[in-house]
Amino acid sequence: MADEGEPRAEIFKPDVPYVRGWKDARSAACELAEELRLLGFTDDFAYLQGDVSAMGSGFVSLGKVMADTAARFADALALGLCVEIAELPCADESAPSDQRGSG
Repeated sequence: MADEGEPRAEIFKPDVPYVRGWKDARSAACELAEELRLLGFTDDFAYLQGDVSAMGSGFVSLGKVMADTAARFADALALGLCVEIAELPCADESAPSDQRGSG
């Protein structure tokens, strides 16, 4: 579904790269689907798809998902962020509260 401010998709403009936008979105959707499968979301994102807007911008739609799938997906994202943060160079430094207790 197009945003309210966008023109209808049936109004094509010759200078807009619709195919490139769709191809990029489709590729991103396939990559995301593979990563989701590796995380155990085998059939949970049945409506995942790449599409293109009337302006030629590719986008990925996750589609409708069950509430428990959304909760598990949120947990997976949070866990991934924790891993990323733990790998930052500053993660090895002691927090100020840790330094107060020693001495």
